[in-house]
Amino acid sequence: MTTIRRFSCNDLLRFTSVNLDHLTETFNMSFYMTYLARWPDYFHVAEGPGNRVMGYIMGKVEGQGESWHGHVTAVTVSPKYRRQQLAKKLMNLLEEISDKIDKAYFVDLFVRASNTPAIKMYEKLGYIIYRRVLRYYSGEEDGLDMRKALSRDVEKKSVIPLKRPITPDELEYD
Repeated sequence: MTTIRRFSCNDLLRFTSVNLDHLTETFNMSFYMTYLARWPDYFHVAEGPGNRVMGYIMGKVEGQGESWHGHVTAVTVSPKYRRQQLAKKLMNLLEEISDKIDKAYFVDLFVRASNTPAIKMYEKLGYIIYRRVLRYYSGEEDGLDMRKALSRDVEKKSVIPLKRPITPDELEYD
């Protein structure tokens, strides 16, 4: 049985095996601690029998006005626990918090343009490719900014795709 609960400091010492996937971004400890301190509602772990970490999601809420949104910084599931809908459950949880608690207009995320399985999964969850960000990953690989409108964005303005790619320096950070 899988339990999804808030991420804790102790989990930082137990989730390394989940990050071994070459498509998963790994950050330094202070980065994870910042998210845990600032956006605890957006940081969850999926735990299996024997308290094994199966996957996690971390994100935040940011922006202003109609750009107020939930952001998925990382979602990953250990290869041996994939195909069990864990990523979907984690994503649904972050979307629910963004929509119902923080009243965000949309949720966004970035994904490597070459990560076709992840792109297809996000599309099944209702995300669209909003824009391409040239050389987003380490200045080498393009990233796709994917978005899903939430209930506050009645007119779905947040998911009207841009017609041209952008560069990382054109991104708005809050």
